[in-house]
Amino acid sequence: MTKILVIEDEEPIRANLLEILEDNGYQVAGAENGLLGVMGALSFHPDLILCDVMMPELDGHGVLAALRQDPTTAAIPLIFLTAKADKTDIREAMSLGADDYLTKPFSYAEVLACLKTLTSAAQRH
Repeated sequence: MTKILVIEDEEPIRANLLEILEDNGYQVAGAENGLLGVMGALSFHPDLILCDVMMPELDGHGVLAALRQDPTTAAIPLIFLTAKADKTDIREAMSLGADDYLTKPFSYAEVLACLKTLTSAAQRH
């Protein structure tokens, strides 16, 4: 079963994502800020991470940098979910090593399609 970590400071969004993902057969865990998200990645060992950008404690870019520096988490695909929709924001995230970038508001169908694409690609390698 694919394990997904959702790092999102807005509780309703995090709760909805966790419920939708669980209903679609994923094993899930959530974290309410970036610092807890990094710790969660180290203990939960997710196959994929959904991460907000603007969060307290440690923002999404800091989460990505921390994960990419640790050999145990460096290869975990990370998708940013954020309200930051400017092309320069997207370019910055991709240059930092994000695997995908979804802007809020997003549809759950869009999230599930993105997850399916990334998990299928990971299974082929």
